[in-house]
Amino acid sequence: MTETGTTPSPSPNLRELNKRRTREAISHAATRLFIEQGFDRTTIAEVAAAAGVAKMTVTNHFPRKEDLFFDLHEELAGRLARVVAERAPGESALAALRRDCLARIDRHDPRLGFSGRDFARTVVDSPALVARLRELQEQGEAALAEALAEAVHERPVGFESRVAAALLAAVDRAVFAEVLRRTLADEDHATIAAAVRPSALRAYDRLAGALGGFAVREA
Repeated sequence: MTETGTTPSPSPNLRELNKRRTREAISHAATRLFIEQGFDRTTIAEVAAAAGVAKMTVTNHFPRKEDLFFDLHEELAGRLARVVAERAPGESALAALRRDCLARIDRHDPRLGFSGRDFARTVVDSPALVARLRELQEQGEAALAEALAEAVHERPVGFESRVAAALLAAVDRAVFAEVLRRTLADEDHATIAAAVRPSALRAYDRLAGALGGFAVREA
């Protein structure tokens, strides 16, 4: 209590912490229900009840139902562009994306599709989730084209950057699809990574002739 008898407002850091905890509780409750009941059969009201919050709180944190499941949607859509923006001096866009992809395969990153079989099955059984995943991947490709255009001083985004983005994003999509397929086949993460890593490396190597010198960051 303050001297005037009023309760002080939570500090910004505490508010952010509480907001993050609420968001995580909602996401965890939603994922559990989606896996148990199926995405399309689960309602926002059921998610709110399971998380112990109001329905409006759920929609404030997650305006789209699909993003309750893909709670890393912003990371999924922005990852490729961020890797290019943060590439090392002397490193090309392709080299940066190859390095990042292989590292994520090695650590079984969920952003590349590494998940449990129930999670993967929930995705493929829901047309809405499949469509949202495709939309996120398309957003990622568009953001990558923007990052590449910025790197080569091409404004507005031109044909060359769009083609390069399409080729580079295609490798990422193929890796995700193959990881998902093998997850549904009940392969463990280590087996999946061992199978997918060489394929990803070969795909990047095949693109190196065309894009190995594209968007190299100045030293």
